Amino acid sequence: MRIFPAIDLKNGRCVRLYQGDFAQETVVNPDPIAQAKAFSEQGATYLHIVDLDGALEGKPINLDVIRSMKKAANLPVQVGGGIRHMKQVTFYLEEAGIDRVIIGSAALENPDFVRQAVTLYGDKIAVGIDAKNGFVATSGWLDVSTTDYLTFAKEVEKIGVQTIIFTDIAKDGTLEGPNLEQLQAMQQAVNVDIIASGGVSNKQDLEQLVQLGLYGAICGKALYNGNISMAEITEVENLAN
Repeated sequence: MRIFPAIDLKNGRCVRLYQGDFAQETVVNPDPIAQAKAFSEQGATYLHIVDLDGALEGKPINLDVIRSMKKAANLPVQVGGGIRHMKQVTFYLEEAGIDRVIIGSAALENPDFVRQAVTLYGDKIAVGIDAKNGFVATSGWLDVSTTDYLTFAKEVEKIGVQTIIFTDIAKDGTLEGPNLEQLQAMQQAVNVDIIASGGVSNKQDLEQLVQLGLYGAICGKALYNGNISMAEITEVENLAN
């Protein structure tokens, strides 16, 4: 299993939110470039970056910062937040050197966009499915649709998406452990790579995700507050592989 240290960007700084609430923001590092480099030096193998400003605005906002982070870390990077058009996808993948882009809200609102992106870029396209009470949320988690998360997962699999990043919003930033039940249900419903996001609080949580047979897991708040170290992440990755 691959474990992705998370860097969420807001106003040019690294922040953590509680259950996706922009009003409950904690700045964890004012220098995201230094943070990306630190994760790399501590043994990270891949970074997960979210442009929170972009998610709200519906367009990438922190492009220059993200490009500098990629250069400083010298690691594979996946990026999400406000990616709604092919021009943005092409910029990230072809000009900024990003390795994978994550399409979130636009995947539900415009499946043809996802289809076009997958046709052109294959496994460099991931879809982020963020769920609240089992229903897909959009627009920086501000709106909740009537689409069930498993139904949507099956739809994007049919389009050709090979990677899904699943977040249970109720777990995000809470350190209460991931939603193993929903993750297991998704693992059984579709035949794609699933990355778990939200709720990871310690090494044991990561080991439980390994047991589910998931492709990956994202670790944010637990890393920043010291509940888990990069050394432990590396240890779990090595055991899982």
